[in-house]
Amino acid sequence: MTDTEAKLQQALIADILRHIPHRYPFVFIDRMESCDAGKTIRLTKLVTCDEWFMRGHSADLKVMPSMLVVEALAQSAGALSHYSGLMSKVESPIMFFAGIEECRFGADARPGDKLLLECTLIRSLRNVVKVSGRATVDAKMVVELKLTAVIQDRARLNH
Repeated sequence: MTDTEAKLQQALIADILRHIPHRYPFVFIDRMESCDAGKTIRLTKLVTCDEWFMRGHSADLKVMPSMLVVEALAQSAGALSHYSGLMSKVESPIMFFAGIEECRFGADARPGDKLLLECTLIRSLRNVVKVSGRATVDAKMVVELKLTAVIQDRARLNH
């Protein structure tokens, strides 16, 4: 990766962080690999042994909890919604995770693994977004699901 590509990558993640409420230590997106707005997005999460959720476990028991992989897919869906222009329909948007369907768990994500997060937009109607997501490590399925999210206006939530 060139310096220009690396700077663009950092800018994209900074842009994503402006549109999701998550911050360290609860951000599970490290890099965007590709995005076809309105269709798909591919992001990665590098799983490391010093993650907060790994502390207290012996080396052979360290795995990224499956529900945190689900959260990583939800954050990926938020990024897809942002780059697809779905968040621009609301003045001060925030996305809420509303439901999971057809969730399946497979292989574990362990320290040293590169978790590939892929989301495909199924449909968007009004402010409700439906996405299919798949998380893999070395082409082995870790989590596969369909999720629903709702885009709200932050200003309206405070009243």
